[in-house]
Amino acid sequence: MTLRIKTLAALPIALLCAHAVAQQNQQQPQTPAAQSTAQSITVTTTVEPMPFSESNRSVDILKPASQPFLSNSVVDVLRTDPSLNLQARAGNGVQADLSIRGTTFEQSLILLNGFHINDPETAHLNLDIPVPLDAVSRIDVLHGSGSTFYGSDAIGGAVNLITARPSNIAITGRVGGGNFGSVESHLSGSYATKSFAEQLTASRDTSDGFMFDRNYSSNAIASETWLTTRPGTTDILLGTSDRPYGANQFYGPYDSWERTKGWFGGIQQQLGPRTAASYAYRRHTDLFVLFLGQPQIYENNHVTTAWQSAIRRADPIGANTTLSYGLEASGDSIHSTNLGIHARNAGAGYANLSLRSLGRFALSIGGREEIISGGYNVFSPNVAAAYTLTSTVRLRASAGHGFRIPTFLDLYYSDPTTIGNPNLKPESSWSYEAGADWTPNNGRLKLSATVFRLQEKDTIDYSKYSLDAKWQANNVQNFNFTGAEATARIRLSDNQQLQFGYTAARAGQPPAGLISLYAFNYAAQSAQALWTGEIHHLVTISNQLIVIQKTTKTAYPLWNLSLSHNEGRIRPYVRLLNLSNTGYEEIPAVPMQGRTIMAGAEFTWSPKH
Repeated sequence: MTLRIKTLAALPIALLCAHAVAQQNQQQPQTPAAQSTAQSITVTTTVEPMPFSESNRSVDILKPASQPFLSNSVVDVLRTDPSLNLQARAGNGVQADLSIRGTTFEQSLILLNGFHINDPETAHLNLDIPVPLDAVSRIDVLHGSGSTFYGSDAIGGAVNLITARPSNIAITGRVGGGNFGSVESHLSGSYATKSFAEQLTASRDTSDGFMFDRNYSSNAIASETWLTTRPGTTDILLGTSDRPYGANQFYGPYDSWERTKGWFGGIQQQLGPRTAASYAYRRHTDLFVLFLGQPQIYENNHVTTAWQSAIRRADPIGANTTLSYGLEASGDSIHSTNLGIHARNAGAGYANLSLRSLGRFALSIGGREEIISGGYNVFSPNVAAAYTLTSTVRLRASAGHGFRIPTFLDLYYSDPTTIGNPNLKPESSWSYEAGADWTPNNGRLKLSATVFRLQEKDTIDYSKYSLDAKWQANNVQNFNFTGAEATARIRLSDNQQLQFGYTAARAGQPPAGLISLYAFNYAAQSAQALWTGEIHHLVTISNQLIVIQKTTKTAYPLWNLSLSHNEGRIRPYVRLLNLSNTGYEEIPAVPMQGRTIMAGAEFTWSPKH
């Protein structure tokens, strides 16, 4: 109750501050830049309590179309951010986990147009995306706590996959193949008029596997419809996925097999220029067989459902200030042969005041109160500020609270080697960062550097104190991270770009005698170089080098290269993955495939041609 009182008490203060700033803005003439910023603030159907790019935080904006043939899955695109630790078990992102700035994969929130798609069963499936990569126009990555904006799971940060309304009529298809019996096929079509737009996307990626019982088939289909109505735009997104795969060594020395299926439906409705309402439903199934072809020995069948709804509003207060606020409600449930039948609900309210220009200063302050069934409530504040030191240098700093409620697997799972813990406490954290951005006047160079500190409480990890004991989900105390990240983006010419990135994170020592399964297997250092260029405006080349060092492990390199013809209706391409043929493991004891060569062609048809 005390936390709710604090939350309610803070809102009038924020409103008074907004009123004072509005009066100041009315008294002072606005610069052209400030006027342009004010005119660009609109509420789209994408549900965003606050756009990441306006948060005065460390944010990376990834655009899949900028490297169309280097990336064949969302996981490939995310690898271009060195602060993200991707832990896949096979190519094309098969059962991939994502973590940010050294945190566990359970502490990273994945969103699709602002909707949560983390699975309540287990965070191992947080990148089991229900739509093809071709449906995604942009990926916004927030480094550091995002619970003020989006609630549970965003301790390390949040990744928001964003679709975009098409502007033309077109059909695009792509077919390719390579070693390990790999075949990839993608198809997308779009239609657009002034009041109606439709986009259909489909993908199918298969492989015989580079070793026994590591074959996979990754399939996804999505439809998105935009309707212009009197209240505003209606956006309806439907997606489904089916991903069976051989899980040899995934969960120990067993020739296992697994199949996940997902169904997603979301609708977002503008209610005038500043208000949006949304609702989404997600169903996910996970069938696991411990010994291939022998389900009678050991089989798990998990079925989860999740719904979420929100109503959000953003009110401009003066030319440079916006007050965003909203209410949310959600519910999760599971029916499982192993975990049993469980359900929980949550409700939340948030408010955020964004002051984009107070002279040289910019300020964002917000808070979120979340109430979860079972008697748990949490208040998550966040404050971020920026100062324009010169015309080319910008300083920024932020602090925020994060939290995560345990997954159903954390609480209730049981097998011969692992047990859950129904007495787990939710995780909580405080995140701090400070950084600087330098952009010289010619615009060809941008340098960013950030130092960060994460202090966690009741971190959930599978651990034990003796080798013959079972793994159990436990709360680990005083698990803290300190680190730094830096990026450099250089535009060498109109058709050549170079990008460098480096992230380092270091955690405190685990408690004496503790054997950790996940929390201390983080990426201590990650570095990346990416060059993209064109040759005579005919051939596009993307050349990527990644070097990763996991804690207690030696560093390993990954070299990826793609070449594609970029003109005409038919565009052949070649993609070379792990060109260095590095033997490596992103998950301990789960080897990854070596050099992979894919080649094919993309066909595009449009009435404009």
